Amino acid sequence: MSESKFFAIDPTLEDYWRAAILFGKNVACYKFALGKSLLELATMGKTIITLDELAEPFSRHVVEHLQQCDTQNQASEKPYPFIQACRQFNKGEITKDKLIATTAQEAFKVVLDKFHNVNSQPLSVRFFDKTRGGITVTDELFRLAQTEQFQNFTQEVEARWRLVETAWELNISRNLIAVSYDPELKLLFTISDCNRRTDVTSCRDALNGYQKGKCFYSFADISIKPTQVNLTDVDHFLPHTLGKYGIQNLDGVWNLVLSSQNCNRGERGKFDRLPHIRYLERLHTRNEYLIKSNHPLKETLIWQTGVTEPARRKFLLSMYHTAQSKLGCPQDKTWQSEFEYSATF
Repeated sequence: MSESKFFAIDPTLEDYWRAAILFGKNVACYKFALGKSLLELATMGKTIITLDELAEPFSRHVVEHLQQCDTQNQASEKPYPFIQACRQFNKGEITKDKLIATTAQEAFKVVLDKFHNVNSQPLSVRFFDKTRGGITVTDELFRLAQTEQFQNFTQEVEARWRLVETAWELNISRNLIAVSYDPELKLLFTISDCNRRTDVTSCRDALNGYQKGKCFYSFADISIKPTQVNLTDVDHFLPHTLGKYGIQNLDGVWNLVLSSQNCNRGERGKFDRLPHIRYLERLHTRNEYLIKSNHPLKETLIWQTGVTEPARRKFLLSMYHTAQSKLGCPQDKTWQSEFEYSATF
């Protein structure tokens, strides 16, 4: 399973955007900065963007991240002229005009060509075309701005960026970051070698793209914006109450899904009930998206569930049967959503 599986069911513009951001390797922050910049440009309605115009939001996002985390590439010892210019700007050593000029000259040599590549293969949908001296925004980016999921994209990009830069900051591989979940704050965090906790990102923001912005159970549209009425809940697939039986690691990423409020705690919601076994394959699919995308949570998931795909499938089934035994819950007593939209993953 890979990004091709992500496109297996009626791929949408949102799926192509998420593939560009969520799948593939990241050795520096450039793709994330470009992604956030494109989301800004999508709302402006301007088709021709010069490198100087693109340099303003691009450098602004990197400058802001450098203020939080000074490591913005995997090989931190490599001297990136653009990153150095951002650092100098933060120190007041160069002007904004100088920063913009350096960004336009140095920052776009690779990222514009690589943005639409996923695992060395070009996406069939493009959100911009590279031109001499800038980019031309495609209709697909403007159409993306009109979709239901557009409101979630900035937070999704930010979440992936924060996870990756945390791995860089801790001087470990971007695929070797051990992430834990705080169920009260709904945050993902990591513990450094010196036993210091670092809050990384919202669990909602980190997982939403891999569920394509849909409720895990009903495929209803969900949001990760706190002001929206359809703000998603973070749900424990296997009920958190199983902890009283000695079942451990229920707060693991493997067991966390995003659910609509109606499915999670509505009148006939799941609450602490065991979901029907048919959802187990869906959980496996979602977890494999994370693992095959070289996500910073990859090693956490492998450590929690198994080194190989068959081992991870076996782990989920074993955990499900254990939960079923402890709860004394036959299949005809398990919970299912009252309704379900067309499957998206």
